[in-house]
Amino acid sequence: EMLGRAASRLSASHHRSQIITQLRQLNLQEYQSKGILDRNGCSVQKFVTASSLQEAQEKLKDFKVYEYVVKAQILAGGRGKGRFIEGPKDLGGVHISYKPEEALYATGEMIGRRLVTKQTPKEGVLVEKVMIAEGVTIKRETYLAVLMCREANGPVVVASPAGGVDIEQTAEVSPELIFKEPINIREGMTDEQARRIARNLQFKGDLEEKAAVEIRRLYELFLKVDATQVEINPFVETDDGRVFCVDAKMNFDDNAAFRQREIFEMEDTSDKDPREVAANKLNLNYIGMDGNIACMVNGAGLAMATMDAIKLNGGEPANFLDVGGSVSDEQIMKAFEIITQDANVKCVLVNVFCGILNCATFARGAISAFQNATIPVVVRLEGTNVDEGRRLLRESGLSVITADGLDDAAAKAVAAAANK
Repeated sequence: EMLGRAASRLSASHHRSQIITQLRQLNLQEYQSKGILDRNGCSVQKFVTASSLQEAQEKLKDFKVYEYVVKAQILAGGRGKGRFIEGPKDLGGVHISYKPEEALYATGEMIGRRLVTKQTPKEGVLVEKVMIAEGVTIKRETYLAVLMCREANGPVVVASPAGGVDIEQTAEVSPELIFKEPINIREGMTDEQARRIARNLQFKGDLEEKAAVEIRRLYELFLKVDATQVEINPFVETDDGRVFCVDAKMNFDDNAAFRQREIFEMEDTSDKDPREVAANKLNLNYIGMDGNIACMVNGAGLAMATMDAIKLNGGEPANFLDVGGSVSDEQIMKAFEIITQDANVKCVLVNVFCGILNCATFARGAISAFQNATIPVVVRLEGTNVDEGRRLLRESGLSVITADGLDDAAAKAVAAAANK
């Protein structure tokens, strides 16, 4: 399960038949990942990007190469075999040509169309930018990835001489072609490990050392940028004896955003739930679900228990929302706005256990947030200064439904949602 993009997935919880999956917060487009590789000494092709045909025409005036590779920039794999909705039938998400005018034609046909691949929804993904790269004469394609692995309790290099295809398929059909090299994160990658990985990738002669140098650079980059995965597919050998990182995919640890501000500012949120984007900007953890009872809770464990309690009382949670242990008035108000944007929500269940946070502080923020509530709000408060918090809610004049205990709160929320 640690192969390919599956390595970036986290299972947050499961509720009987329902599974909640939280993805790593940041994914970059290929051209952004290649830029990071280039700035850190890794070998990549020359490339330019364009968001319009006019921009591509300007940039290609000074971009003279033997072969042009035009790639649609979307956050999905399988672009080469993809097809554009209402586009030319012979044009996929990757187009190779030897003439700049043909590259410009492909660029004009890609931008503004929706590309459908095996990893996109059936309606496809809108292409707003393309990358035009220098083609290299590939002699052989391999697969290389550095990723964090729970099983190994640290970084692992996954390598295969069968690159350029789905690594999951290779692992299933030819598992003997998958090599895993755990790296001691304290000692780092040794020269012998780098050369062994290069040999497993079947680089021979002088190319073995060239590949080993690239492998070491990729590992150093992996640590430097707080990545959870750096995937190069394909990692290639060219006819003229060079080694290149041709296609790059990176995932990053969102807990390291404070160290990697420049990288996290590159985030493309076009394919994300806008509620998740808004919550992320406020440092709130939000995952949308299919039910009708919205949850506002402080603490991930308490949020899981709250959703379980809703299920046990015959209801369905509409979201997972953890506001954290030191939430501000503004965050409470914004969190309420986010969860009530869902038209399916018929009731809001607020379940807060205050430790660091003061119940009175939360109550004051909640009173402001709930002023214009048009659906029932069930509130359960416990913890620090709870009596004052309850008094503030009671005397606020708001028609909130108070509850004693988690099960009572869940039962009242389910009943309120049913009556709405």
